[in-house]
Amino acid sequence: MANSASLQSKSEDKSKMKVVILTGLSGSGKTNAIDWFEDQGYYCVDNMPPSLIMDFIGLAMGSKKKMERAAFVIDVRGGEFFDDTKDCINELKNREDIDCKVLFIEASDRTLVKRYNETRRNHPLAEGSTTREVILLEKERLKDLRSVSDYIIDTTNMKVSELQVEIGRLFGEGGSSSFSVNVKSFGYKRGIPSEADLVFDMRFIPNPYYVASLKKLTGNNKKVYNYVFKQPVAEKFIGDLLRLLEDLIPSYILEGKQHLNIAMGCTGGQHRSVAMADRLSAELKERGYRITLEHRDL
Repeated sequence: MANSASLQSKSEDKSKMKVVILTGLSGSGKTNAIDWFEDQGYYCVDNMPPSLIMDFIGLAMGSKKKMERAAFVIDVRGGEFFDDTKDCINELKNREDIDCKVLFIEASDRTLVKRYNETRRNHPLAEGSTTREVILLEKERLKDLRSVSDYIIDTTNMKVSELQVEIGRLFGEGGSSSFSVNVKSFGYKRGIPSEADLVFDMRFIPNPYYVASLKKLTGNNKKVYNYVFKQPVAEKFIGDLLRLLEDLIPSYILEGKQHLNIAMGCTGGQHRSVAMADRLSAELKERGYRITLEHRDL
């Protein structure tokens, strides 16, 4: 019975709309934090008046394509509207169809003053330079909100990547589901994709273009695919590449990277690169990674 109740609870959680209220001290890293949520597919809104959030959620939940996740940045920039924040949170947490969490981000006074002096940006509560007194004033305005927060992260000694890893630990769904690998085939005749993180040249494989029966086909065709992987060097390459990626991807994730762009090229982007991109995508998908596949020059 206990297992049945647990499964039912998980099912109910999935049916709820996930809402994150992201707040905290100015300069503590809220912008970097909201970038993480946006990368995970949350609909993100910065500095929306709290009194309008419930109206927005009502519209989102009533639309044909129901919004499943949303994140809202609320802080002292809201001026007089900011005073409605606590009431908004209480209303969200009392809704049975919403799973609301509050994330509060902060840093030491000294760190915040240093960050503002380095960026030369104005603190929302300061008319001139940012001082410790300004930070203390903001802390006073935020203390009630901090007290009702579900999670508090201190970014004093954190890199951006470390902050995103910590948010991933708190809000991620586990495994490698939040990390995606984008695989693209291309032809060198039209240039290397500028967005590629890793580029691999498939021109070491014998070219099906020079086989009369394969010339007009593409790497998506089984005959071309079999021709490519009949070559021992192709099979060895894909095995070596998969082992390399299994070593690299955890490190990319640890550094806060949300996706990896892999480009595989051959002369025209029709045969070898297409077959290899298909194979790599299938192998990574079997290993549980989120995959996108594009054949740029087909």
